[in-house]
Amino acid sequence: MIEIRNYINGELVAPAKGGYIDNYEPAKGKVYSLIPDSGEEDVKRAVEAAKEAFPSWSETSLDERSAILLRLSELIDQNLERLAEAESRDNGKPLKLARTVDIPRARDNFSFFATGLRHFASESHRTSDHVINYTTRKAIGVAGCISPWNLPLYLFSWKIAPALAAGNTVVAKPSEVTPMTAYLLSELCIEAGLPAGVLNIVHGLGGSAGNAIVEHPDVKMISFTGGTTTGEHIARTAAPKFKKLSLELGGKNPNIIFDDCNFEEALKTSLRSSFANQGQICLCGSRIYIQRGIYEKFRDTFVEKVAAMKVGDPLAEGTKMGAVVSKPHFEKILGYVKLAQEEGGTVLTGGHAEQMEGDLSEGYFIRPTVIEGLDEKCRTNQEEIFGPVVTLQPFDTEEEALAYANGTEYGLAATVWTQDVSRAHRVADKLKSGIVWINCWLVRDLRTPFGGVKNSGVGREGGWEAMRFFTEPKNVCIKY
Repeated sequence: MIEIRNYINGELVAPAKGGYIDNYEPAKGKVYSLIPDSGEEDVKRAVEAAKEAFPSWSETSLDERSAILLRLSELIDQNLERLAEAESRDNGKPLKLARTVDIPRARDNFSFFATGLRHFASESHRTSDHVINYTTRKAIGVAGCISPWNLPLYLFSWKIAPALAAGNTVVAKPSEVTPMTAYLLSELCIEAGLPAGVLNIVHGLGGSAGNAIVEHPDVKMISFTGGTTTGEHIARTAAPKFKKLSLELGGKNPNIIFDDCNFEEALKTSLRSSFANQGQICLCGSRIYIQRGIYEKFRDTFVEKVAAMKVGDPLAEGTKMGAVVSKPHFEKILGYVKLAQEEGGTVLTGGHAEQMEGDLSEGYFIRPTVIEGLDEKCRTNQEEIFGPVVTLQPFDTEEEALAYANGTEYGLAATVWTQDVSRAHRVADKLKSGIVWINCWLVRDLRTPFGGVKNSGVGREGGWEAMRFFTEPKNVCIKY
């Protein structure tokens, strides 16, 4: 039984009150490690350590700061296989996905911001012949970074790396559902020579450890990725304290397929965008709209391919569909399938648990599910399921597709399939979404802004947007 420790002031320590939470392996449905049940006292210690480390870290030379973060990136790469196996076991995702996406992206996050901090520039404006205005950007202090369970180390590092690169110190909380790679990162931070207190990782429940971070008066900014309801709570709590907020929240992403699309490419990519990581990616397309001219052809071929998808042991080579992350989430997803049927939907394939054998017999496996025949305004088409469930619906005109796509409270990402370049630009412009992919999906450039509109969040992450969030601008005006 692995006993995870908090990482506070450069040391791996037990929770202050000695309590632990069971951590389940999704593929087996059994406890395999223990998570610190941290609370206010642990967060207080972490914030104090971060405050003490801030003056020195913020004044550390760019070269030295960069070198430490690059060393951490290198250590992640050197431990890639170990981290990938831990991520797969902890999350239920296929090992191949963790090996090729999650851990390499965590490595690249540290590498990108380690080099980016050298090139982060501010502006100057020649106001008149004798006046110059210039802007400086400085680190703020202690940042609170709270990350989700679906892409654990990937999104954990996505917040930590720019916060540290900008010169802040950090108190971070990974999801209590998937804590393992954050714990292993603690060990790598010690090996990399990260100064004590610069990064502190506190494990525990959102309502106790997470809330203590949000409420602490010395935590000046909060970067959170997770559910919209939790985001609302954080906003209500942090706003009266005037903390900076970056909230990356839920999504109900549309995939719009016009009849002039590259059919094979749209089909292949839609399978991936629907069911990658068991549909547990905030960018997955869960509402697929298909122009009526190709609707039946696309539906039938898509369903055939989905029905043939193998659900298996996440650690086995070749597995593309593993287990969903937890028993409560497993039950939530199956509850939505039942709801869809009550709302008049027809399950074309899937819609039930996948019964495995042997050690996996108690695991949380669900067949990838395709549903049609639902009204656009029903709960299944409006609420985030965050699992291997997609709905299909035909449309006739571009205007109709846009009305469907924009017809939810969310606006994170959208995908459009068409060979008409004018239509591509026109539809992208009219989609109420923070990210639009044309004829592709999940093609990411770390320099670009990431985030959503409406109930999908506030602010942007990525590239200079992240560096700007984790710094405070100051304008200096000089007359000479």
